[in-house]
Amino acid sequence: MTLAPSTLLPAVDFCGLTVTRLILGANPFAGYSHQSPQRDQEMVAYYTVEQIHETWRRAAAAGINTIITNNHTPHVKQALREYLAEGGELQWIAQTSSEQSSDMIAAIDEVVDVGCSTLFFHGGEVDAAFEQRDETSIRAWCDHARSLGVPVGVAGHSPEAHQWVYDLGAADFHAVCFFNCGSLHDGKGDKFKLADVHRATERIRAIDKPCIGYKIMGAGRIDARMGFEYAFERIKPGDVVNVGMHRGDNDDMVEQNAAMVREILESTDGT
Repeated sequence: MTLAPSTLLPAVDFCGLTVTRLILGANPFAGYSHQSPQRDQEMVAYYTVEQIHETWRRAAAAGINTIITNNHTPHVKQALREYLAEGGELQWIAQTSSEQSSDMIAAIDEVVDVGCSTLFFHGGEVDAAFEQRDETSIRAWCDHARSLGVPVGVAGHSPEAHQWVYDLGAADFHAVCFFNCGSLHDGKGDKFKLADVHRATERIRAIDKPCIGYKIMGAGRIDARMGFEYAFERIKPGDVVNVGMHRGDNDDMVEQNAAMVREILESTDGT
């Protein structure tokens, strides 16, 4: 089944791709709750390959047309390869790291070969390059991805890391974490501070390229409607958000979030 354009959520031109302003993320599939080890285990136990496929089918039926997954969690990789091989209709943005590859170039080659529509580099990898001011690697990764015909972006956990890459002019888009909860945070680790959100959205508006806002709900710490409303008020009209959804908490979460986003955007003409 192919969704008719009228059933899609409001969408934007994102580096030449038509992308709904709500993207379905994948952290729950891989057990990255950013809450507790027990919560991680609950997510992995729930999200079998079959449940992941069902979630993607339900996302498409709800009007979402794009997913993001990582390139290193085995059962998520299996689910993705099977889904794409069977003609799955959602387009895939690959969060790419060198965790299970010999290097980042090999990781890029793999996700392009599997069938990504575009890719971005994992925030931890970009954070490390920023700390070392490793301009050479960032440029080499971006240039290689573009040579294979896909737009390329960078994730990152701090506004400063994004400003550094933006000043290099290396990436086509930026995936900006609303919370500086990664490897560059004061004290590092999963620390969520509301003060981070204002700085992140300021940086998004200052970046004259498409952006993906992620962790807009603080990995489940913020009410969904509040998170969506704030995000769409603060990001640019051509930007999108990426949200992971754990159906183990609420089987209808995908449909409810999609309906909420449709209502918010259509009521504000935020298409």
